[in-house]
Amino acid sequence: MHDITTNFINLDTITIVYLFGMGFVGGLVSGFIGSGGAFVLTPGMMSLGVPGLMAVASNMCHKFPKALVGAMKRFKYGQVDVKMGVILGISAEAGVLYGAQIQENIKKAFGDAGSNLYVSVAFVVILATVGGFVLRDAWKTYKSGSMYKEEKTGKLAKWVQSINIPGTMVYFKCLNARVSILFTIPLGFATGMLAATIAVGGFIGVPSMIYVLGAPSLMASATELVIAFVMGVGGSLKYALHGMVDIRLAMIILAGSLFGIQLGAIGTTYVKPFMIKVVMGVIMVIVLFSRGLMVPVYLSQLGVIAKLQDSTVSLLKTSSFAIMIFALLLGAFIVLRAMWQGRQAEKLALASGVLEHGKV
Repeated sequence: MHDITTNFINLDTITIVYLFGMGFVGGLVSGFIGSGGAFVLTPGMMSLGVPGLMAVASNMCHKFPKALVGAMKRFKYGQVDVKMGVILGISAEAGVLYGAQIQENIKKAFGDAGSNLYVSVAFVVILATVGGFVLRDAWKTYKSGSMYKEEKTGKLAKWVQSINIPGTMVYFKCLNARVSILFTIPLGFATGMLAATIAVGGFIGVPSMIYVLGAPSLMASATELVIAFVMGVGGSLKYALHGMVDIRLAMIILAGSLFGIQLGAIGTTYVKPFMIKVVMGVIMVIVLFSRGLMVPVYLSQLGVIAKLQDSTVSLLKTSSFAIMIFALLLGAFIVLRAMWQGRQAEKLALASGVLEHGKV
């Protein structure tokens, strides 16, 4: 029988501090943009040498308690549409179970290198597509000078909201409109399948709520936390039963995340929706390069390309890890800076309001 303990990495002080810090930034980003922050955490664990499938599984395990905390925090600010979160979460659960099966089949057939390659290529393709789209949208908003105005519902979302299929219509608070559940089921399923594959469902979940259903950025990023909770419970159980969850990694990351997610959630009350898109897009593109550098290493291990020299493998691994650290620090810096500026602006507004009131 296969000894799964060989998959567990050795934990020394530096590794624990790195995992905690990574959890903090993942939580910060997660609370801020609603995506599970896993597009930072899964590659972050893999850069330590954790096998791809175990990184995905451990990530899912840490995610659902963190998502619950974040969702409750943002619910207080009135940013969560619970009904939409639960409805999308149920179809996402089906996607999780299907995606987990694909992952396990790949690992059985091609081992860790095959699983790592699958996770990395999925990351590169999805990060390039979604990150590019989100950044383009944020840039257009910035150029048009409408970043301080209310977000408008896009053409696709207007069309989706205009379709009336009797017996399937559900009213959603965050849309202030009725949408057919036939539109939410495929979106939820795709979110879940992606979550089980690379532990990041928010890449599809958040943009689909914004661009397909027409939810405001703030509501979509908060509601995604409800979906992440529903998905995380089922996915964790499925992977844990197959011995794929390293509970040590999950707990250390969770400890850091619970700090970060509170801060990130508070940050959303101080910044413009446009800023949420900028943070999401920038981090996605940087992480894309970190994972992309590792693709030749896995191809070499599988014998698809010529065997790479040890020095080349070492250089690629170090560069990938360094870019990952840069993405973590930049993400934390952007979120904290946006929060600080928002807080200062609010204090100034309050002070000037008090002065005006005093004159009267």
